[in-house]
Amino acid sequence: MTDQLISVIAPCRNERAAIEAFCASALAQQLPPGWGMELLIADGMSGDGTREVLAAWAARDARLRIIDNPGRIVSSGLNAALGAARGQVIARMDVHTEFAPDYLAECLAALARTGADNVGGPWVARGQGAWGRAIAAAFQSRWVTGGARSRDRAYEGPADTVYLGCWPRAVFERFGPFDETLPRNQDDEHNQRLRMEGARIWQSAHIHSTYRPREKLAQLFGQQMQYGYWRPFVVRKHRQPGSARQLVPALFMLALLAALLTLPWRGEPLAALLIAYGIYLIGASCAAARQARQWAVLPRLPAIIAAWHLGYGLGIWQGLFDLLRGKRGGERFTQLTR
Repeated sequence: MTDQLISVIAPCRNERAAIEAFCASALAQQLPPGWGMELLIADGMSGDGTREVLAAWAARDARLRIIDNPGRIVSSGLNAALGAARGQVIARMDVHTEFAPDYLAECLAALARTGADNVGGPWVARGQGAWGRAIAAAFQSRWVTGGARSRDRAYEGPADTVYLGCWPRAVFERFGPFDETLPRNQDDEHNQRLRMEGARIWQSAHIHSTYRPREKLAQLFGQQMQYGYWRPFVVRKHRQPGSARQLVPALFMLALLAALLTLPWRGEPLAALLIAYGIYLIGASCAAARQARQWAVLPRLPAIIAAWHLGYGLGIWQGLFDLLRGKRGGERFTQLTR
């Protein structure tokens, strides 16, 4: 007998390769006594067989419901699932993440223990293949991501943002749903909105999941360009950046451009900048490999870190340019990708 319900919301589109494992992981959650769950998967009109797999799972397990997401982006999918949710608590899950069996139980425990408005665990990456493992090593390094607490597995306490999130339903009634004008960064914007209104966000070291990052350098570059592109739109909305570290790649790109413009007269600024960044890449790569205890990934790390920063920095400037022109990016920046 259950008298309390937690609604799990998850957007997806064309995820045929990952959806089986996700459904198995989500529906295997071990909840505290008295709690039940429903799994609402917002499908962005998939055309690769994802919908058929979901329909088969829904036929076997009544807890799973398929929600249409004609907007085909993450934020509209989250809101579509949120609108259909019946639970007193809302938890977000990701199709490319593996969850500990007690993931939802620990989310509920953290909400009860802290009284926070949003709780979540650290953002931990586990890659597959040579490039995937190297990208995961960079993902966890403070020397690559600017010391974000969300990457710290041991941290327990107040946070600016958490991975995915779990909220009392009343939080959305008070602060509103996700911003559907943002194909990317909608979670950061929502957390920033909560903080600006005095809400509390809490990261718990007891909430465990592992995210599978990109496995190709070009995919990582494109992902970071998308994240960077939508950052100026969030800054415009709230008149402040979410974090100063998010602007560093854009400042580096500006310094690089300035050095290139002076090249016909003076080569020293560009040489000094490239040497300094090269030293940083070597040091950051060694630190990331050491932290991950995977020295085999070291040769790939300089290219990964550079792609990370250059993609994000270029994305910010492209977004700012389009924002000033009163335009938004085309499919390159708006398509729903994980």
